[in-house]
Amino acid sequence: MIAFVSGKVAEVSLSSAVLEVGGVGLELMCTPGTLATLRQGQSATLPTSMVVREDSLTLFGFVDDDEKAMFELVQTASGVGPKVAQAITAVLSPDDLRRAIAGDDVKTLTRVPGIGQKGAQRIILELKDRIGAPTGARPTAAATAAPEEAWRDQVHGGLVGLGWSTKEADKAVDAVAPDAGPTPDVGALLRAALRTLSKA
Repeated sequence: MIAFVSGKVAEVSLSSAVLEVGGVGLELMCTPGTLATLRQGQSATLPTSMVVREDSLTLFGFVDDDEKAMFELVQTASGVGPKVAQAITAVLSPDDLRRAIAGDDVKTLTRVPGIGQKGAQRIILELKDRIGAPTGARPTAAATAAPEEAWRDQVHGGLVGLGWSTKEADKAVDAVAPDAGPTPDVGALLRAALRTLSKA
């Protein structure tokens, strides 16, 4: 199993990054918050989780070990696959997830695309005894400033990757644009955009 990948960032797209390791480009599926921390041409080390299917091997990359641990833990709940697990880590920081599960907060969990009320209740029931207390390690999945306007593509790509249509993503990005400020926080803006979509 590949525990982490360390190398030069060769490419950053809307849903993944390619890291060059020993002359080989490894594609890592990442949340917009993680992608916002990467810069093409710079070196990076990302904890990884490999998901093996009959027809594919997919490598997921994370901003830190805590996010990776949450991604792997939520998949032990019934009905949660890698796509929903990645949506959870995109919308909720590890501590937000711990608080939601510890506090039986179904509403917070249903903000994640792909999780309905029953799914949220099942996740809470199955993970409550195993998820642990909030660590207070960091405030958000990615409190990293993105260059002005670049955040739009990252948030838009994140929403489309999570299953929303291009039109819905356009509206949500426009709705949160006034909150972006001079140093946009992609993780926070993505969560705000998801909130506007869930209200709609």
